[in-house]
Amino acid sequence: MSNAYTNTRIEYHILQSFPVTCLNRDDVGAPKTAVVGGVTRARVSSQCWKRQVRLAMKELGLPMGTRTKLIGLLIARKCKELGASDEQAKACGQVIEKIFIKEEKKAKGKKKEQEVEEVAATDDDNDTLLFLSPREVEIIAGAFHENGFSSEGVITAKEQKKQAAELAKLIGKPDEAVNAVDIALFGRMVAKAADMNVEAAASFAHAISTHRVSNEVEFFTALDDLQTEPGSAHMGSLEFNSATYYRYVSLDLGQLVQTLGEEDLKKAIAAFTQALFVAVPNARQTTQSGASPWEFARVLVRKGQRLQVPFETPVPKSRDGGYLQPSIKELKGYLDKKEKLYSSLFGKLGSYDWGEDEAFSIDALIAKLQSHVQ
Repeated sequence: MSNAYTNTRIEYHILQSFPVTCLNRDDVGAPKTAVVGGVTRARVSSQCWKRQVRLAMKELGLPMGTRTKLIGLLIARKCKELGASDEQAKACGQVIEKIFIKEEKKAKGKKKEQEVEEVAATDDDNDTLLFLSPREVEIIAGAFHENGFSSEGVITAKEQKKQAAELAKLIGKPDEAVNAVDIALFGRMVAKAADMNVEAAASFAHAISTHRVSNEVEFFTALDDLQTEPGSAHMGSLEFNSATYYRYVSLDLGQLVQTLGEEDLKKAIAAFTQALFVAVPNARQTTQSGASPWEFARVLVRKGQRLQVPFETPVPKSRDGGYLQPSIKELKGYLDKKEKLYSSLFGKLGSYDWGEDEAFSIDALIAKLQSHVQ
């Protein structure tokens, strides 16, 4: 089918400053960093911010999927809603769960065959976290319902790959719209059932500081309310930093329409933009509360290849000592220059600067973005 939005994207270029925080920790609990342009920058991984955006979208009323290894539990619950007994629901869930088990654990010692089956049916070592939309869960549970909640015969092939292919056929045709905004935005990969794969419409870059950053160390102590001797009962240290981050996010409208359909396109744009605005990584929020909003954003609607600002040269401090204003200047200057150099290939359909005009709210920005779609 024709898609009027093919190769059309909304690109969010966001600047956001945080004081003392540890927004995203590495394996030793320190704030994540990266070397960019030969200097160390603060970093927040793309998956960290994506999860917070997805969680924020759950509060906005659009249909969302469930991402879980416990697919058997998900199907069992829906089967119970449709009238299955506890035993029937559990058996139906295990049928679906076995399809996506990566590898059955080998029995240790002399386990009975029944025990081995139980391990395979409840193993957490799934092929991947599986993303299912509400409609897909209903279709699968509905098939069991039509079969009298029998765990036999719904998916008959013995090999896992064939079983997964049968499940994909059961869910629906590849060109059917998925009724879960987060699956459409963030994609889905199912190794054993390619027909279930969904290309992500949203692309997130790792957020990096626009300037050089050095992590600092906080030494702290804790007192025991019941202690009788002076001194601390516990001592420790935590790393933190402060930074002005550049966030680049691209939303492919053509891919979003292909997966989700046009009916909810305006709602999806609004919910995604709102979630981008409010979502903040939640690491150490009780001790180093990071609650800083967007400071500035240039949001472009374009046709053509994606364009990210590299901030390859770290911005210098302003005369007042901050990094925000130099970062805004660099961001604007880079994009303006590339627009001139790209000429007709820049493909600009709209450009909106948020954060400087108090009369141009986030709601006004969303309305402008929605004006580009039917």
